[in-house]
Amino acid sequence: MVHTGNLWASLSILGSVLASEVTIQTRQSDDPCAKVGGKKWVDPAVLRACFTSVPVDPDLKENIIDVINKTLLFHTSVNYQISAPEPFTNDVHEDLVKDLARISDQSYDSEFDLHLLCTSHYVIGWILLKLISLQDAVYINFLPIPLVQLTDTYGAQTINIPPEAYKVASAEFADQISVWETALPDGISLESLDGATVLSINGEDPLAAVDQNAEATGGFEGLGTRQNSFFSSYQQGWTYLMGDFAQQNLPLSDSATLQVQRVNQSLADTITLPYRARIGPNTMIDVTDTDTWRSGLCIAFTDDSVTDNSVDSYPDTPTIRRVTKQFMPRLAGSASSNSPSSKSKRGVNVMHDQALVSNVVFPPSLTPPSQNISGNSAQSEFFMLDDGITGVLALGSISGEADLQRALLHGLMGLKSKGAKQLIVDLTNNGGGVMCTAAWLHRILAGPKKTTEPQAILDTKLRANPLAQLILKAIIHNNTDPDGQSAYNPIHFTNADNVPFATDFDYMDPAVKEMINEHEDAFSQRLGSECPPINWPVPPPDEALFEGNKVVLVSNGRCASSCALFAVTMAKEEDAKTVVLGGRKSIQQQYCGTVGGESTNGFSFYDEAKAAGLKDHPLNQPILKVQGIVGLTWRLAFGVEDPTQPEEWQDHPADLNMPLTAEIVNNPLAIWNEVVKQMF
Repeated sequence: MVHTGNLWASLSILGSVLASEVTIQTRQSDDPCAKVGGKKWVDPAVLRACFTSVPVDPDLKENIIDVINKTLLFHTSVNYQISAPEPFTNDVHEDLVKDLARISDQSYDSEFDLHLLCTSHYVIGWILLKLISLQDAVYINFLPIPLVQLTDTYGAQTINIPPEAYKVASAEFADQISVWETALPDGISLESLDGATVLSINGEDPLAAVDQNAEATGGFEGLGTRQNSFFSSYQQGWTYLMGDFAQQNLPLSDSATLQVQRVNQSLADTITLPYRARIGPNTMIDVTDTDTWRSGLCIAFTDDSVTDNSVDSYPDTPTIRRVTKQFMPRLAGSASSNSPSSKSKRGVNVMHDQALVSNVVFPPSLTPPSQNISGNSAQSEFFMLDDGITGVLALGSISGEADLQRALLHGLMGLKSKGAKQLIVDLTNNGGGVMCTAAWLHRILAGPKKTTEPQAILDTKLRANPLAQLILKAIIHNNTDPDGQSAYNPIHFTNADNVPFATDFDYMDPAVKEMINEHEDAFSQRLGSECPPINWPVPPPDEALFEGNKVVLVSNGRCASSCALFAVTMAKEEDAKTVVLGGRKSIQQQYCGTVGGESTNGFSFYDEAKAAGLKDHPLNQPILKVQGIVGLTWRLAFGVEDPTQPEEWQDHPADLNMPLTAEIVNNPLAIWNEVVKQMF
């Protein structure tokens, strides 16, 4: 099996970004995209006809591949993922550079064909190296029946339509329910499918469909985690994630045929339901035809002078504004201070998953009742269970700094004041956020000790490519960063002993040379703590709020980036227990993945090179001519159990693969009570 994470899937070309800006000279009635324009819902086949109608523009294709290749110089995992160590050897083996060269040489009938060939052969992409654009989910393909994997009282596992399916679909897709009801055989309604066992999908064992999806879906090393992405789940907030079967970001499928055994029925039924494509949340222009699609969602710049590298800074686009705000800020030190404290609070490690969250409303009947506990925020919510001794922190994201750090402290202390002696931290679908907030949460939970002060997360390293080395030398010798705004400035880092670097210290000279999968690579020296206690918003407690062995981390395995940094340090350093919800019994579940170290917007390096007087260096990336952004892992964290190798590629086996039943699936409160029974 080959797993690559799909750079192009995150790009979600959707038959778009490689196309020419040339106006298509046809009457609107002949324009396949005119049949899509102005419509909230369309048939996937109509959408594909639009996406496949535009040929590949060779110049734009060359530009995109050049941008990716030069950004790869800064991506720390390039050579590691060629053949990952155990336990991921069978699942992760992708040579990005080699496959980019092949894609560059190969011809494609249309942009969409290029995209599909890339994804179907798993040829490109991996962890946090994503080309993201406003083409992400121009339309999202939906079915009204998400799926889950359930375990019965005898331990047998089946694929099922969840009990809440109709509540979710009727609330979210009220204007399409009649379309799906009409497609069903007489005597069968959508609501009657709730809880049904799925016997086959498109004529095959449903597990085959799960495995096929796991081969192509991206973002996580662990096979079990990628299998789990097929199924519906939840995220604190509260939102319902439909899963890869019921939600596609490309118009790949027109329909699905399932053989199902409905609850309390003796005979199996065969049903065929059409996928319906709904306009996505990021489609912010009125797409009426090919021209408006191209100009509004695809082509970034119509003025060649903007893309000839003569501009003063990387030009702004709607995509850059959206993604840098939500997911991957540019690398930068503080604009107002050249102390390491300012930069350290801004380090971000967040995963922009290719499975775009569509904000499907979570059923009120499954939403945990809010409790009057301080610390609730957009990212965090606190609960006391009825046993009177178990507190719960539901943490949907770590994307916050001082305000979230205060909220976490107040909420945890609020749980203690109500009698909590043990803690469940629900990290389901947490994609990460601010590194120092992850460190803060570790510190306040575990108290002051060797594993939390001064370093409460993990040491890191960055890739010492020739351009990065020149940027650092320019800062040191030519004073090109007097205000400390460059991410490469030595003032932002400490050494392996957590001692701050001198302002003129070159931490990439000499570079640390390594041979990785028979490829020479070079990195900085080990970088230590960047979250010094002086930066905390309030003084942390003098003792642990909860002992590590009284903490259980719960997720569906989709805990990534800063979430993974927190989970790894709590599990491996503090003896916290880990639970993965559901998953195939025969597959060892990973409690987290995509650990990374620090992620960023790849266009940062254009501005870094320019500030260092290296804008015209041959290794500096050109400006991307399409709406998009490249995200990557700029720094890679060292491991806990093997501190000489990246944590990214080390094992994170869950202590418990907790079976999901019809009574608790996608029901957070019921899940937490079951965790108490099995783990405390």
